[in-house]
Amino acid sequence: MDMETKKPYMVVTMIQLIYAIMFLISKAVFNDGMNTFVFVFYRQAFATIFLAPLAFFFERKSAPPLSFVTFIKIFMLSLFGVTLSLDLNGIALAYTSATLAASTTASLPAITFFLALFLGMETLKIKTIQGTAKLVGITVCMGGVITLALYKGPVLKLPICPHLYHHRNIPGHISGGSTSWLKGCVLMITSNILWGLWLVLQGRVLKAYPSKLYFTTLHCLLSSIQSFVIAIAFERDISAWKLGWNLRLVAVIYCGFFVTGVAYYLQSWVIEKRGPVFLSMFTPLSLLFTLLSSGILLCEIIRLGSILGGLLLIIGLYCVLWGKSRELKNIGEEKTDPHKENNDVCNEVKVVIS
Repeated sequence: MDMETKKPYMVVTMIQLIYAIMFLISKAVFNDGMNTFVFVFYRQAFATIFLAPLAFFFERKSAPPLSFVTFIKIFMLSLFGVTLSLDLNGIALAYTSATLAASTTASLPAITFFLALFLGMETLKIKTIQGTAKLVGITVCMGGVITLALYKGPVLKLPICPHLYHHRNIPGHISGGSTSWLKGCVLMITSNILWGLWLVLQGRVLKAYPSKLYFTTLHCLLSSIQSFVIAIAFERDISAWKLGWNLRLVAVIYCGFFVTGVAYYLQSWVIEKRGPVFLSMFTPLSLLFTLLSSGILLCEIIRLGSILGGLLLIIGLYCVLWGKSRELKNIGEEKTDPHKENNDVCNEVKVVIS
């Protein structure tokens, strides 16, 4: 395998490592007492500062005029798919663990497919092996979510850090008991549903406004304003807004620059070179990185329920991805065979929301 062939594998591994560090560093500042709403505001503000000069330099001449209707659509997408999604994710992360965040994010492609199916943008052919695989994948993902929320299980002891299990009151453990954990799971899944809905619906908006860099920058700008309004409503103490030369400043700069800037660009490059399925297949790597690092660096107690739930989410993800990739391979054959197309109509389940 030459260097050009290895490059997509190296880049996609780097992307998952960036996300794993995001989960860890976000959890660390929340454990340190940083307000989640303030964190989201600073994160989006730094992302805007990073992207605005790039958008102006590269797309100021090619960007189409922005109509009022399109602006309202982008505003609503930013509110629900970015601002509320990140706010809910931050609260959920404070309640639960970095491992849970990585687990639920790994199932995002399956969640996105389910939402696209519900909105009539995807089809499910039940009597084909591809449709069966996607249906099984969605069901297994739901089982993984239920396992994460309701089953904790025994503590799994890592041999490389036995000191963790002699100090059970370390910050970063499951706080507030079962009620807080369940609440965090519900908020985390809700956050991912909003994020998945944003991924599904933004395609329609991009058709009306195809300038991707301006589109992303406007998202971050609007999200900064929205998250500031939410943060100032919940946190009036001026000291909570101070960053200083500490981990909080590192966290917001990292999430704003590396996650929103570098990781998003690398994702676009991988999708262009190898396609979205290739990118999605490597999402469990961030779970593996986070699982090992959170136990060592954040002193998080790892339980069997998190492992089993994460495995179910990964299995469900691969079932959906396999079914989708197999379906894409057969599209050309189905278009050239009119008799097969007539037979498939009876097997197609399609939900349309108007």
